[in-house]
Amino acid sequence: MSEKKTWSDRFESALHPFIVEFNASITFDIELLEYDLTGSIAHAKMLSHCQIISPAEAEQLVAGLEQIRQEYHQGQFNPGIDAEDVHFAVERRLTEITGDVGKKLHTARSRNDQVGTDIRLYLRDQITQIRTQLREFQKALLTHAENHIETIIPGYTHLQRAQPVSLAHHLLAYVQMAQRDWERLGEISKRTNISPLGAGALAGTTFPIDRHYTASLLEFEGVYSNSLDAVSDRDFAIEFLCAASLIMVHLSRLSEEMILWASQEFRFITLTDSCATGSSIMPQKKNPDVPELVRGKSGRVFGHLQAMLVLMKGLPLAYNKDLQEDKEALFDAVKTTKACLMAMTVLIAEGITFEVERLATTITEDFSNATDVADYLAARGVPFREAYNIVGKVVKTSLAEGKLLKDLSLEQWQELHPAFAEDIFAAIAPQQVVSARNSYGGTGFARVRESLNLVKAQVYS
Repeated sequence: MSEKKTWSDRFESALHPFIVEFNASITFDIELLEYDLTGSIAHAKMLSHCQIISPAEAEQLVAGLEQIRQEYHQGQFNPGIDAEDVHFAVERRLTEITGDVGKKLHTARSRNDQVGTDIRLYLRDQITQIRTQLREFQKALLTHAENHIETIIPGYTHLQRAQPVSLAHHLLAYVQMAQRDWERLGEISKRTNISPLGAGALAGTTFPIDRHYTASLLEFEGVYSNSLDAVSDRDFAIEFLCAASLIMVHLSRLSEEMILWASQEFRFITLTDSCATGSSIMPQKKNPDVPELVRGKSGRVFGHLQAMLVLMKGLPLAYNKDLQEDKEALFDAVKTTKACLMAMTVLIAEGITFEVERLATTITEDFSNATDVADYLAARGVPFREAYNIVGKVVKTSLAEGKLLKDLSLEQWQELHPAFAEDIFAAIAPQQVVSARNSYGGTGFARVRESLNLVKAQVYS
């Protein structure tokens, strides 16, 4: 015979065994146990503070809840499917510990505002952890950036050679992406950190509770001012999934570049043994599994965002059982994002070596200094579009002859335009091409050093 449910006196027969299992969430919402205990302790203290229960009863409840926490840490509290959800599991065990006093904990509270509180406490904590991980990811990138300010790497547009850039400048672009992620999560944390506790099922309660008191105990920055909104709002979860999706976009873009750079065609980086795997059949292979997995897992997080949007789009106010589906999506997105951040941080810190000599050779093998020739002429009074066309013709001719711009003689340059002088060779040398781009935000070495110092001040503050 199944255990009597809190609501079963309203019904004449028990749930079908399969529906019991189908309806239960304990297999995944046990993730919220610590937060449920913390929220329940605050609720018990508030009930005493408002003289709804006695101080002695509140002490019993708090002691019982802390005992459950200890039991859980020791592996002694493992509720099964019969518990339905983490909230009922806690209430049932609390009643076993404290007797009838345990039955008073749910006074002036519904599972609707209870789960809303738990999930906000959970997500607030996870956001803090992810922001810390983002800082470690940035630090790993900054270490390489500091070592490679004057290392030059081909810059691409349309995946075609465009202009050479400082490797540090390239890496700092990802540091900036992570900075936006860090800031974005901080903003979302503020909107997550609002207490729904005390909103009841949907309409508040007749008991003289103090919602601001529990909010203060739980370090919420405010309380929902509308009880319907309090129990049905999942905007904060959707916002988090948006932010997590953007983190995954950024990690996936970096992953794609690492995969390309590690290929035989690029050979910009070498993967260390600690972050690469081999082939089961081809002994020469060293596979970039870490960035490939991160690139693949990004779609998983995007899917959770889409699922949450679809989940919410047709829900009438207030709480609906559909909202049970928010947790698995949120939990998995959190775990996936954290795992990918950790993996990429390890990869950047320990898993790659930049092939500086290969890069130095690579930047002399193309026409990525063509724009600098046009700029050279424009600086000497030639209209830029005219200069652009002159350079376009010389590139075309050079390609036909199997030459690069650096291979042209001064006489050949001056045949193209009399403005060319001996200094054209220095102007199109890779170091000068990069160094000269000193506009704010550019790849000039002086600007990169400035940018690096500014970002370090943010990251290490």
